[in-house]
Parts: sequence; C-alpha cells; structure tokens
Amino acid sequence: MVHMFPAWVTLQEKIRSLRSRSQSGAAAIEFAVVAPVLFLLLCGIIETGVIFFADSTLQNATDDTARLVRTGQAQNGNMTQAQFVAHVCGEMSGLLPLSTCEANLAVDMQSFSNFSTMGFNPVLNPNGSLNLGNMQYQPGTACQVVLVRAFYPWTIMTPLMSPLLQNVPGGKYLLTASATFRNEPYMSGSTC
Repeated sequence: MVHMFPAWVTLQEKIRSLRSRSQSGAAAIEFAVVAPVLFLLLCGIIETGVIFFADSTLQNATDDTARLVRTGQAQNGNMTQAQFVAHVCGEMSGLLPLSTCEANLAVDMQSFSNFSTMGFNPVLNPNGSLNLGNMQYQPGTACQVVLVRAFYPWTIMTPLMSPLLQNVPGGKYLLTASATFRNEPYMSGSTC
C-alpha cells in the first residue's frame, strides 16, 4: 500500500506517521507472547483455590458424619462403612458427582480405649498411592476414643500444574480430613 501525503506535509511528519503505523501491531504480538503464561498462571490460581475449597468441604462433611458416630447413631450395625462413605459424599454432592465420590472416597475409622493409646496405620504405600488394605471401620462404643480419617484423590485438571500440585502419583492431589473425639455416653447407665 502506497501512502500518499499532501505536498504541505514535511518529511519529518511523514516519518513520524509511518513510524506510528509500524508499531500498531506490537501490542498484539506482545500479548500473544505473554498470554500463555498469564493464562497458565490464572488456571493454576483457580485450580489451587478449588483444591482448598474441596479440602474444606471434605473436612466439613467428615465432621458432620463423624457426629453420627460420636452420638451412637452409627454403632450396632446402624451404619456400615459404605453408608458412612455415602453420607460424607452426600454432603459433598455440590462439588462432586455422588457416584464418583463413592467410588474414590476412602475412610479409615479406628477406636481406642483412651487418647494415650491412640495410634494409626499408615495409609500410603511406599510409592505414594493409597493403601486400602490398611483402612478399618471401627466406630467403637460409648466413651471410646475414635479417629476418623477420609481421603479423596482429586484429579488435577491443569496439565502443566500437575507436577507442582500433585502429592500422590497419577496427577492427583490427596484431599484429607480427620476428626478425633471421645464417643458420648449414649448407652443408658454409661459414664465416661
């Protein structure tokens, strides 16, 4: 494209005009270079926020469901481990599909006579995966100390953030929640 200037425009004005036109696409090119990094950072921030939200939701759901154990509503065959998992997942239904949650949520519940005798089995294998063979379901009886732990392997969605956020193999972040309490004296005549 040939630019025609009126005769009264000086050479200096012509150069200034041409120079401003030559830089008109510079901002778009600079944005194209910076945009992938910006969007990756933005996705990483959003992903981290979602993980913290999911972790908090799992903790609240575990605490609420553990209340059923503490008050004796889950003992004596009233609630199986699968029902406990379903109850926790029911409280997380706004975040995860129920079937996905129930398939992946692992719960470990152990009871002890008092706090000083407490201990717990490791739930991770040496390679970092969940050891489902060490999971137990012992809601205990009145006045016993109970440790409830819930684990959910959250899939990290931002591919390049996976090496930075994963804490178990397979591009996953292991969400954890726990509650420790003494069961209430829910049986008639029992005192703690």
